[in-house]
Amino acid sequence: MSSDILRSIKYSEVEGKKLDLISLKLGRSKRQVFLQMIDYFHRTRKDPLDINDEILKNTLLKQHREHIGFVKTQENDLLIPTKREVDRLVESQKKVIHGFNGLVKQNEIIPQLMDRQNQYLHQLEIHYKSIVFQLSDKEKLKRLFLNIFEGYAAARDHASGLGSRKEREHLLATTLSQIKLL
Repeated sequence: MSSDILRSIKYSEVEGKKLDLISLKLGRSKRQVFLQMIDYFHRTRKDPLDINDEILKNTLLKQHREHIGFVKTQENDLLIPTKREVDRLVESQKKVIHGFNGLVKQNEIIPQLMDRQNQYLHQLEIHYKSIVFQLSDKEKLKRLFLNIFEGYAAARDHASGLGSRKEREHLLATTLSQIKLL
């Protein structure tokens, strides 16, 4: 054994049974449990009479306050600015979605407009062909009229010197009937 002087403590049978139960539960000898209790109270500076353990409560409250302070600091430094940015991002996304919805509506209308434009262009093509046809007919009429006119002028020049008035009237009537046939 050690060279320490051993001392004894007297306690009742009830306390002895409690010490036996504690030592059995912890799997240690009664002397070892007793020495560990002394060491525990010495290190933690706890009062064995203080069942509520005010020092522990105060330590927990202090740590709780520090934790709450940390959370509030994080809230001010990180959470609130992050929430603002997220709100701003959400608003931006709403605007983007609104813009896309407008484009989708336009994409639905564009095929209808293109069909109407194609119909209009088809009608213009028909009118253009009609105008071209009419212009070619007009050119043909001009050529025929010029031929008739040139024939009239040549016949008049030929008939004016030699022919009678009756021949000139017949020439004029023939020319008018040819023009009417155009």
